[in-house]
Amino acid sequence: MKDSARYVKIVEWSDRDNCYVGSSPGLLFGGCHGADEQQVFEELCQIVEETIELYRQDGKPLPPATSGRDLANKMQDVA
Repeated sequence: MKDSARYVKIVEWSDRDNCYVGSSPGLLFGGCHGADEQQVFEELCQIVEETIELYRQDGKPLPPATSGRDLANKMQDVA
């Protein structure tokens, strides 16, 4: 399993920005955005890979994993 699979990747529509916004909470601040949901997801996956590589280059430990915590279902309970 790749380290990037340990992190949740979210792509959602933003009415405020009028585009899709991709983020990976717990790993990086910010993210990416665009008009095509699939392209935003692909870009987000690349950003996650690059972020992990930067952690390694800087000799920093990776943040705790966010996948496998059933976050999607937990978020539905809040909504």
